[in-house]
Amino acid sequence: MSYKYFPHTDEDIRQMLDRCGAKSLDDLYENVPESIRYRSEYDLPKAMSEMELRQLFAKLGERNRQLTCFAGAGVYDHYTPAVVRNIVARSEFLTSYTPYQAEISQGTLHCIFEYQSMMTRLTGMDVSNASMYDGTTATAEAVLMAVAAGKKANRVLISETVDPKTLEVVKTYAHWQDIDVEMIPQDCGVTDVKAMVAKLSAGGVAGVIVQQPNYYGIVEDYTGFADAIHAAKALFVINGIAADLAVLKTPGECGADIAVGEAQSLGIPMSYGGPYVGYMCCTEKLIRKMPGRIVGQTVDNSGQRSFVLTLQAREQHIRRQKATSNICSNESLMALFATVYMSIMGKEGVREAAEQSYAAAHYLCDKLIATGHFTLVYDRPFFNEFLVGYDGDTDALYKRWIDNGLLGGVRVGDNGLLIAVTEKRTKEEIDKLVKLV
Repeated sequence: MSYKYFPHTDEDIRQMLDRCGAKSLDDLYENVPESIRYRSEYDLPKAMSEMELRQLFAKLGERNRQLTCFAGAGVYDHYTPAVVRNIVARSEFLTSYTPYQAEISQGTLHCIFEYQSMMTRLTGMDVSNASMYDGTTATAEAVLMAVAAGKKANRVLISETVDPKTLEVVKTYAHWQDIDVEMIPQDCGVTDVKAMVAKLSAGGVAGVIVQQPNYYGIVEDYTGFADAIHAAKALFVINGIAADLAVLKTPGECGADIAVGEAQSLGIPMSYGGPYVGYMCCTEKLIRKMPGRIVGQTVDNSGQRSFVLTLQAREQHIRRQKATSNICSNESLMALFATVYMSIMGKEGVREAAEQSYAAAHYLCDKLIATGHFTLVYDRPFFNEFLVGYDGDTDALYKRWIDNGLLGGVRVGDNGLLIAVTEKRTKEEIDKLVKLV
């Protein structure tokens, strides 16, 4: 059978087989057991025209239920201005890849430079890299950074109030690097400071990881954390939701050494789970321990402003086994997405969206508690997400909400609901959620 769109001719295939020392393509798979090799014809549909194909996918898309989202736990339904998608979809952005050659990559380098500048302002840190895959892997990379900076220290402390998904990724990274991960217990929904200090006093701690707001949506007070952690010669790492930093005290103001987290909240659609982008910022003294690359601004021989790859490990591309990290460029499109969003919204716009989310979440929380069926699990300050307990059949309530087109939060335990509200949720939607209780 001839394959119309395959790029290799019979002669190409013969030359490659000769080089491999094989007589046929089947010889390449001779070590694969016959019992697991598929010999039948593939059950593929008949060829379709472009119009028929679009109709098929439209019907498949209709099978997805579009629910009004009150769920969060790390991913939030924020509004994306229409112009953001329009700009990001331009071919020069959509198809750009790694800017190895600065002289022909000024546009890409410029975008990365602006992203870095915006993230350092948002986090209050000195330096930002050119983004990570997502917030969980960025946190895991921060653990590796802390251990590399700590030299002989290989223990990392992580608060129980950190998102469980992030914790699992950190543990996976740490396992293969012989890093010991120890949990700091929580006390009524926040990090137990006394327990942290006791663990620090035992020595050998490279870093301490906390989250702001934490998994339960609570805004923790990290006053004094940096002093205690630095006194033990460890690094202070804060994981945070990027959009919330427009209102909250920044990691830099808290004395953090490394700030990491998910930047999906900066206008990136939820998209059924991705793609997203993680951010990583740090103090200047840790700049050479940071994975990825950093773009800097300079002038060319004509005195014009230009952009260059200021720092990037050569091992990133060649001797990969020696690399600080192999996370390079695939997330750059999402970093561009966040950059365009922040530039369109402006400092005041990002702040206003965060404030509206905060106000709407507190309105919903008060309404739910007023029903007499809900209680706030932790009576502490929260941002746009909160954990409530329900006194009835949680499964039945959750199904009732879904049947009426509402995704009523994330289930926590037997009767807990972690509910998030963003600026997209209207008063009518919130009141409908409450009315259905």
